[in-house]
Amino acid sequence: QVQLVESGGGLVQPGGSLRLSCAASGFTFSRQTMSWVRQAQGKGLEWVSSITSGGATTMYADSVKGRFTISRDNAKNTLYLQMNSLKPEDTAVYYCRAGQTLGQGTQVTVSS
Repeated sequence: QVQLVESGGGLVQPGGSLRLSCAASGFTFSRQTMSWVRQAQGKGLEWVSSITSGGATTMYADSVKGRFTISRDNAKNTLYLQMNSLKPEDTAVYYCRAGQTLGQGTQVTVSS
């Protein structure tokens, strides 16, 4: 079955950086468009970024454009999200998504 395992979250000060990873299994990763979504406490899911199967096309929410970079390594079945210039409003649980399947999420907290 599809399994997505996120890692790399943590506590970081405003302006700092984190790199999230998502290890995928149970499907043909190299053929799947992948996304990152996030959920802040008390709010709904918010789409953050997507990348097409071969990595040629990336898309970002306006709120993260220019600060976040999505990438993938199809040889390792792994999705990444490099997050720079983090802001307190980036605080959320971050999930990777394949189709309608989400992982368990990783908490990102941006606070001084």
